[in-house]
Amino acid sequence: MTEAIRIQQVSKIYQSRTGPVHALGPVDLDVRPGEFISIVGPSGCGKSTLMLMIAGLLDITGGTIEVNGKQVSGPQTDIGIVFQSPVLVDWRTVLGNVMLQVEMRKLNTNDYIARAHQLLASVGLQDFESRYPFELSGGMQQRTAFCRALVHDPPLILMDEPLGALDAMTREQLRVDLELLWMQTRKTVIFVTHSITESVQLSDRVVVFTPRPGMIDRVIDINLPRPRSFEVRESVQYNQYVHEITNIFMGYGIFHEQKQLSEVS
Repeated sequence: MTEAIRIQQVSKIYQSRTGPVHALGPVDLDVRPGEFISIVGPSGCGKSTLMLMIAGLLDITGGTIEVNGKQVSGPQTDIGIVFQSPVLVDWRTVLGNVMLQVEMRKLNTNDYIARAHQLLASVGLQDFESRYPFELSGGMQQRTAFCRALVHDPPLILMDEPLGALDAMTREQLRVDLELLWMQTRKTVIFVTHSITESVQLSDRVVVFTPRPGMIDRVIDINLPRPRSFEVRESVQYNQYVHEITNIFMGYGIFHEQKQLSEVS
């Protein structure tokens, strides 16, 4: 079976006024078709850099990336991307923003309008198709961005902290919505996040990055039933995964145990 993504010895070095900055790698990772993979790690470890290189939006310093058996050498057109900001066009409606993806790719809008309606209904936006972005909450805007990324039916979805700018309650609901949307479509997903709990809740596998230069410390299979209900997230096994990843970062000094007052006074 051809891997959806094959990353081999990939690295990224940025040139700066003070000299080269080794941001990432080397990284090796294979992603199977239909997998939901989260990349979790501290700020500056190269998570977003790797995602942009998979998309062909950033040059690779070393190594190779293949998407669906073809080496990435430039911007990829057969993907969907969701960023932290929904990046909606203010003067277009919700439906218009979703269909913008189709129009920009010069596809026949008649072939995709039904899919756009279906996707919006699946995330509870069927009554908001004629609304404009300023009339929506942040969560509604990001749901619209999810639908826009999926409307042209790409095999690969790349998500860079798509829930990071939302309040805690909205973020929790969108995690649920995103998992259900993925279960309906079974797209290959690369999901970049700082949130350990988010990575465990959503993923088939969690890729744990080291501090910069980002390399893979380990890849953890998440063997939990779907959908990941509240009961699943309260389970011993779920919390064991969270603790395992947390302990990795504690080992790098990213997290610190709280000291007793007597120890620091």
